[in-house]
Amino acid sequence: MDPTDIEIAPLLDAQPSRLLSQVALMVTRSTAQALERLDAHRNHFAVLATLRAFGPQSQAELSRRTGVDRSDIVAAIDQLERDKTVSRAVDPTDRRQNIITLTSVGEARLEELAGVLERAQAAAFAPLSQTEMADLVSMLGRLREHHRRRVGDDAGTS
Repeated sequence: MDPTDIEIAPLLDAQPSRLLSQVALMVTRSTAQALERLDAHRNHFAVLATLRAFGPQSQAELSRRTGVDRSDIVAAIDQLERDKTVSRAVDPTDRRQNIITLTSVGEARLEELAGVLERAQAAAFAPLSQTEMADLVSMLGRLREHHRRRVGDDAGTS
């Protein structure tokens, strides 16, 4: 059966949270598949992009900035180090932590992954005009900030 032929209950189809979740899952799958063709993962892209934007930093800081769980960030960094896209060195000011640095190989890999993601996202969001896409990104950013503040507010009330 063609998934587009399935009738959805109007009450379900009217739930923005459900629609957002479904679309997020579909787009995540398609971008993950695009990255997998290059033996990469979205966490690899997140680490490389964050290192480019903010420079060398600890694994813990990378975890916070990317939103990637600490155990997953270690696995990503291990793979990126094997691929020579990052280097890891003991922090001279705190020997308990490592500092991760983007290498020149990592710069090139980031460009490659960014191109793949750009094409995958263009396909995923093809029905939207450029204006609609800009509006969507703006609205999603506002929603994310709203929920980040709520999490911070909730943390102070317990």
